[in-house]
Amino acid sequence: MVVRNCREVKVRELRFLGAWDGPSDFVELTLENPGWDGYRPGQFAMLRPSGWGLDLTWGRPLSISRADAESVTFFFQVVGRGTERMAALKAGDAIIIWGPLGNGFSAPPDTPTTLLAGGMGLAPFRGYIERHPTPEFLRLVFAHRPDLDCYPYAAMSEKVRAEEVRERTPDDLPVVIERIETAVRETANGLVLACGPTPFLKTVQQAARTHGVRAELSLESRMACGVGACLGCVCKDGGDKHVQVCARGPVFKADDVRL
Repeated sequence: MVVRNCREVKVRELRFLGAWDGPSDFVELTLENPGWDGYRPGQFAMLRPSGWGLDLTWGRPLSISRADAESVTFFFQVVGRGTERMAALKAGDAIIIWGPLGNGFSAPPDTPTTLLAGGMGLAPFRGYIERHPTPEFLRLVFAHRPDLDCYPYAAMSEKVRAEEVRERTPDDLPVVIERIETAVRETANGLVLACGPTPFLKTVQQAARTHGVRAELSLESRMACGVGACLGCVCKDGGDKHVQVCARGPVFKADDVRL
């Protein structure tokens, strides 16, 4: 299989954000720009450090957090062997990257748009806010569990109207759900964009259907190739047809995917 737009680049910077009950496992990784002319916020890339050898076969899919002419930045949490090894990278280390992959979020310039982020689903909205032609039309609602400083929330809240809600214990979950449902309802004549874990997206999807709000959902799926060949990330569309999240998504209209 030949993967287009595959390049080896160098790590420019790796830093840890915040700390939650011990050493932080929230990582901001900045790479050299591999020659991209641009990207659409919501797209992702596959990353595989050159030093992995045969120990770890597959790359790891990461949402593109932001990018400019010089660099591309990703934000991830250490959750397994791959991300643990990636968190040990140093400036100057080589990493293979292929992308940008998939589609991105819609960005109508004159439409009130609510960004709903759950946990690591905050990542793609940093670039979305920076690139949006009229950020005054944007509102960010962020639901999270770890401390707020584990995320790049502060830099984003300086640019748009933003609010956060934290689930510290299971008793907080109804409050979080109510806040998300309210945000969807208040965007009746606009657009809702959501990224986060599946239960979070199900809440957004149901609220959008109930209130007749246009919504787009970015799915978090396990991927191996990122280009639609391995069929490891399939989900069902609005009917019973299986579609690849990497090639047909990761962003779907809320009515076009079954969660």
